Amino acid sequence: MAETSTTSLPYEECRGVLRVYSDGSIVRSPKPSFDVPVHDDGSVAWKDVVFDHIHQLQLRLYKPAVSKSRLPIFYYIHGGGFCIGSRAWPNCQNYCFQLALSLQAVVVSPDYRLAPEHRLPAAIEDGFAAVKWLQAQAVSEEPDTWLTDLAPVRVRGYVLLAPFFGGTIPSKSEAEGPKEAFLNWELIDRFWRLSIPVGENTDHPTCESIRTGSKLGGTRLSMSSLRESNMASFTIDPNSKAANELMLIVKRFITENSSCDA
Repeated sequence: MAETSTTSLPYEECRGVLRVYSDGSIVRSPKPSFDVPVHDDGSVAWKDVVFDHIHQLQLRLYKPAVSKSRLPIFYYIHGGGFCIGSRAWPNCQNYCFQLALSLQAVVVSPDYRLAPEHRLPAAIEDGFAAVKWLQAQAVSEEPDTWLTDLAPVRVRGYVLLAPFFGGTIPSKSEAEGPKEAFLNWELIDRFWRLSIPVGENTDHPTCESIRTGSKLGGTRLSMSSLRESNMASFTIDPNSKAANELMLIVKRFITENSSCDA
């Protein structure tokens, strides 16, 4: 439905780029939520690749322009409460530049289907499909030239960068967080209502997987708490004190768990 026919209806909005009207109409803006310049100085090479032809989903690959031949691979799944965001948003691209250069790694940043058009578990399935794409590259006779010498592909660990988990009982930070926070309770609640399966609540397994103690296949898990206001904005200001501290934690985790030669 065209936006001109819905302007008089009540709607919910997510960061200025998604409006969901009371009649079910959905309007998305092609512009990103965060108007920041892309800092591409040539030190990191990047390109887009289709990893899911059925849903026409792409991922963006990054690697240091000058590096050793064999690099660890780091998947960066963009945020947005499963409702907004893209691998192509400038804040996501800037942070992936930082990750590739600081970690000396190939960074894989996949898109995924967004809610409410595609409710959970669609996004999770797409993230898994992006990993399976890498696995297929490892055994392909003609792999992507950036992804040679991969076999065997194995997940060595997870780094939770502002992970989005929930539940019907708010956590302390959710319940007591300031309204002006980068991700306040009002927006968190809106994201969940728009993304969880129809008829479910935030006790659904796709929301509570970590909070309820689920295990991630026996791989290593890094969960760090940095006490600085609006820490979740590390992609908006990747050179901030909190973002730099976070990068050191991620780098240490990669160094300790990577199987690539130093």
